[in-house]
Amino acid sequence: MQTVLVSGGGIAGPALAHRLRRHGFAPTVVERAPGLRPGGQAVDIRGVALDVVRDMGLLERASSVRTRMRGMSILDADGQEVGRSTESTFSSGRLDSEDIELLREDLVRMVHEHTREGVEYLYGDSISALHEDETGVRVDFTHGPSRAFDLVVGADGLHSAVRRLAFGPEEHFSHHLGSYLSVFGAENFLGLEDWQVWLRDDDTGFGIMPVRGNTELRIAFGFESGPLSPDLRDGGALRQLVVDKLASLRWEEGGRLAEAARKAPDFYCDAMAQIRMEAWSRGRVALLGDAGYCPSPLSGQGTGLALVGARVLADCLARDIGDHRAAYARYEQRMRPFVTLNQALATENPGGPASEESVTRAKNAISLSS
Repeated sequence: MQTVLVSGGGIAGPALAHRLRRHGFAPTVVERAPGLRPGGQAVDIRGVALDVVRDMGLLERASSVRTRMRGMSILDADGQEVGRSTESTFSSGRLDSEDIELLREDLVRMVHEHTREGVEYLYGDSISALHEDETGVRVDFTHGPSRAFDLVVGADGLHSAVRRLAFGPEEHFSHHLGSYLSVFGAENFLGLEDWQVWLRDDDTGFGIMPVRGNTELRIAFGFESGPLSPDLRDGGALRQLVVDKLASLRWEEGGRLAEAARKAPDFYCDAMAQIRMEAWSRGRVALLGDAGYCPSPLSGQGTGLALVGARVLADCLARDIGDHRAAYARYEQRMRPFVTLNQALATENPGGPASEESVTRAKNAISLSS
């Protein structure tokens, strides 16, 4: 039985482990966080990704916790409504679509619960070194003892440690898209009821949606900026930057948004960037999802690429079992056109969503049965 170490316990990693287990592999998932990560924006399961979730037996459960918006308002910098829609929202697209929008933390939890059987999870640890030879990969961990695996897959996100160890520094592959996105939760101090609010103020803007039966808000705040120092990611400086920008909004509720960002235990902020690589594998190591081909949240397709990529990679490894080079080559051949179309969604319409036609074409641009 081939052993596979998967780095990253979000969506891509557990989805891959689940499919690998069905194919007879022995997967282990290592996750730096001590447990499931809370918070995060609403994510979309669209097109072919719906088939992946259906095959996992999770479609009904995902549908039961989907967001159910009635529409959205578009505000000017002073908070005056300048447009509204009851047909679509910027976050999910058309409200009558079969696609599913749900909170990232809900999807992470259900995928993890569905994949626990037969999958070893190592929480609170991470990969510190990789030593490959003709028989496998010896992996050093930050805390646990070294172990040997047949294959290693990095599904550890935009700032992938596996990518850095196997391929080199992040700056060789990361392409900044000119902005940052912060996501955090708060009490529903606006009294929104299944209704989103979107506002643009010069080089900043946000979307606010009610969740959890309208008891909470999920706030996505973006601002234009060139690349900031990586040191900001690990300290309070980036949060303070977001707090200051929210406090300076002309909208009367900017101060309350700033206070919510300052207090939020689930505060997140990172660059809008894409990962573009000439190859997603090297030796026995491969990359999956954001680690190899992050499209950025601006595309709305990060979750779709993670789910579909996990399915395709697992199936390719099963088809060419014992020949990881052939499996990885097949994985890239099948996924790269799909990735290219979906990454293009992020840059098609700067400052706004891609066209409905482009989204439809991109989300369906691969067949799982190929």
